[in-house]
Amino acid sequence: MAETFRRDSQLQEGGRSYFIPLLLIAIALVIWAGFQTTQLLRERKYLKTVLDNQSPTVEQAQKLRAQLDSIAKGTLQLANQGNSSAKIIVEELRKRGVTINPGDSPKK
Repeated sequence: MAETFRRDSQLQEGGRSYFIPLLLIAIALVIWAGFQTTQLLRERKYLKTVLDNQSPTVEQAQKLRAQLDSIAKGTLQLANQGNSSAKIIVEELRKRGVTINPGDSPKK
């Protein structure tokens, strides 16, 4: 019994505790997770701002695209009716890889 008491006192005096290193690791992980969360929230806010700033430009581009599609469809109709200038324009557009869809394009 005296021997058991001596071993316990030796562990308390010379033995190492894992509490402090584990506590430091836990604190570091909590700080790291908090930092990452704030960074991600900040980045999300910036990306939303960029998206909001691009919305008017995208809308203008869609309007311009609709106007160009309308002009191209009108030119294709003229070419189908026999207009030689319109045929030349449609042929040049085909050579450059521009496809004109004669039907209505679906709106998004």
